[in-house]
Amino acid sequence: MSVQPVAMSQEELAAVYRDLHANPELSFQETRTAAIVADRLAAWGYEVTTGVGRTGVVGILDNGPGPTALLRADMDALPVLEQTGLSYASTLRGTDRTGNDVPVMHACGHDVHVTCLLGAAAKLAAGRERYRGRLMLVFQPAEELGAGAKAMVEDGLFNRFGRPDVVLGQHVGPLAAGLLAIRAGLVSAASDSLTITLHGRGAHGSRPERSVDPVVMAAATVMRLQTIVSREIAGTETAVVTIGSMHAGTKENIIPDDAELRLTVRTFDPKVRERTLAAIERIARAEADASGAPEPAEVEHTSYIPPLINDDEGVARTRAAFEDWVGPQRVIDPGVRTGSEDVGILAVAADAPCVFWGLGGADPELFAAATSEQELIEVVRTLPGNHSPLYAPVVTPTLSMGVEAFLTAVRTWLPAGTTA
Repeated sequence: MSVQPVAMSQEELAAVYRDLHANPELSFQETRTAAIVADRLAAWGYEVTTGVGRTGVVGILDNGPGPTALLRADMDALPVLEQTGLSYASTLRGTDRTGNDVPVMHACGHDVHVTCLLGAAAKLAAGRERYRGRLMLVFQPAEELGAGAKAMVEDGLFNRFGRPDVVLGQHVGPLAAGLLAIRAGLVSAASDSLTITLHGRGAHGSRPERSVDPVVMAAATVMRLQTIVSREIAGTETAVVTIGSMHAGTKENIIPDDAELRLTVRTFDPKVRERTLAAIERIARAEADASGAPEPAEVEHTSYIPPLINDDEGVARTRAAFEDWVGPQRVIDPGVRTGSEDVGILAVAADAPCVFWGLGGADPELFAAATSEQELIEVVRTLPGNHSPLYAPVVTPTLSMGVEAFLTAVRTWLPAGTTA
């Protein structure tokens, strides 16, 4: 690829985005995306390393003495069947980490993140006279597993490439395109993923008395798990317990030996988290015991993402720059959210301030009647959001805003250069 270090046009940004959207890749399988990123960064003069944390890409651009800014974009997609009807909708399928054939879609907007960081990378390479310091561009795999940032850190990200002075990132969502959302302190929840395996005894569907039915056991467990939040967590506290996958058996007249539940837990308070996780284990094992299961229930803790906490001073500094750029009325505080993000793992490992903001990606016309932040949020609640098969950010002005948001943040943290 022959790409000069000049700013990408809006048409080129849109073409890259549509290509990435039509060709999504599951977590730790982002080889095509990584190759596109690496080729472009190398052509623009970045020192590029691939395969960091399995499929991650790091691009380094030294531009004289000064601090180091880490800019992060996540690359992976989700096992979701796209239903947007877009001309560039994904029709691809893939194999998930347990060997299942699944549809694949950029239902969380990571294609937007990659495109915006590429757009910023091109402008930063072409405009070195405007800043001094060092850029560390991190294109991260497997955010959806909560494993990508951890994998890159464990692969020596900061030992190999140095420690940044700030970690910057953004996430597109169904806020009006043209708006930015940023808050200091607690931004998003801790996330725990668990797998519960319930062991029964299989039998013919016509003779259930000969079985210990794991399907019934699983159904009872699902219902009982819903009482944790409603009956064990105080109304002044917050927890979410969601069972996203329930699997047992292969045929209607065969009672299987086992059933599997996969669930996610979201919390803000470490003590609430501890109580919630303990309750899940207690309920799973008690339901198995009550059913006369031949073996105890197995509860496997498969992943953990800590709460995302934005640096107070860093947010104040960056928010002021955003407001100078787009005006105070277009920069809002979104409040805390029960979604989760693993970008904070990078900041904690680097002992650097984290500044992470939301990027509006919804059609601005849908918000035309909203006159307050609360009315904006009410409109957001009516729209398909991240992880929906209908989620489709608008190309304009989402991409240009995302590029400029990165540039504005970088120039806030890196000192100005000498204009040629």
